[in-house]
Amino acid sequence: MPATLQRDRFFWTIALQTVVVNFFLGGFGPAQPLLRADQGTSLTIAGLHGTAMGIASIAAGLSNPWFSHKFGRANAGWIGLTIFVAGLISISFLQPVSLTILAAAVTGFGTSTVINSFVTSLNSHYGALAPLAVAQANGVASMGYVFGTFTIGTIAQQAPDFWRLGLLVILPLALYLFFFRREKSNEPHTPTSDGPQSGKLSKAFWITWIGFVATISTEFATAFWAAALVRDRTDASAAISTIAIMALGTGMGLGRLFGGRIMHKLSLDHQLLTILGLQFLGFFGIWFSHSLAISMAMLLLSGLGISMQFALTSLRMINHSDGRPDLAIGKSSLAAGIAIGGAPFLLGVLGDSYGISRAYLMVPVLILIAVAIVIAVPAHMSQEELDRLEA
Repeated sequence: MPATLQRDRFFWTIALQTVVVNFFLGGFGPAQPLLRADQGTSLTIAGLHGTAMGIASIAAGLSNPWFSHKFGRANAGWIGLTIFVAGLISISFLQPVSLTILAAAVTGFGTSTVINSFVTSLNSHYGALAPLAVAQANGVASMGYVFGTFTIGTIAQQAPDFWRLGLLVILPLALYLFFFRREKSNEPHTPTSDGPQSGKLSKAFWITWIGFVATISTEFATAFWAAALVRDRTDASAAISTIAIMALGTGMGLGRLFGGRIMHKLSLDHQLLTILGLQFLGFFGIWFSHSLAISMAMLLLSGLGISMQFALTSLRMINHSDGRPDLAIGKSSLAAGIAIGGAPFLLGVLGDSYGISRAYLMVPVLILIAVAIVIAVPAHMSQEELDRLEA
């Protein structure tokens, strides 16, 4: 009889932490056309906010084994949430582009620290059911993404001068989690005598790591610049095109909530190949469309495709880490930093040079690279583990 996933207090606390940071990603990422209009910058300069977040993600990844060893995985998440809130408040009020880029870096470090803790904590708590737990917790977290996009887009439509203040809407939830959901143990975390997880990782791990870079690059290139593409192809306003990106977040949320249940009989790799195919179809639907309605439908399909990529590619890296999940997730944060920092910036540079529509052709190339790596370096999961996923 397959085991069932128990969504306990731990599950909901971890998931709601990620709702908070996803609200920011859902509101700030797709709002790049609004930020450009607010600050009067080019696509390239606006893309530096993503670059700053990427560099911060690399720093968070490099420090993840030390954070987990020194403070414990759960405490590392709370430290990340505190740093995130400091950056969130800063980016909501600061005006000069140099300061908003710095604030984006602070927010990015906190975001990545929360997400690193999210994956390793759920992996440790749920064991073989981790793929299902991570996917479902990601589904809950995607509600934050959709709510963030809707909130910022609506405020931009009604009061465009105050859209950044909408980022603070999620602050009460962050404070509630910190003061009422944080486990206050009388016993401090004691680091193990072995020290932080370290050592040389295999060739298979690093090839899988490249695939992770490719998938996260497509996600953040889409999240940051899909609104600009929709605006370019449909002549929608900046505010309307930002709201349209709700379809992307909705698809991501639906995929994360139900994708694990629908595809639970497939192997880890076949699940990943399936959703990469959906993203590939969704991309070309958006790229060829000149209709706002069709673009939103294709964004929904793209969101379904993107939905479980982070969870599945993270678990593939853990699978190839020889029992060192903290080290693997630290390296994944390094990969995410390169992707978050590089992909939106590169797409912005290409967009300034060739137009956003042509620049967006880098996305299907990255999808094909990810597909090739999954086929070339398969993950190994026992039948017993697969049976336990049939929850």
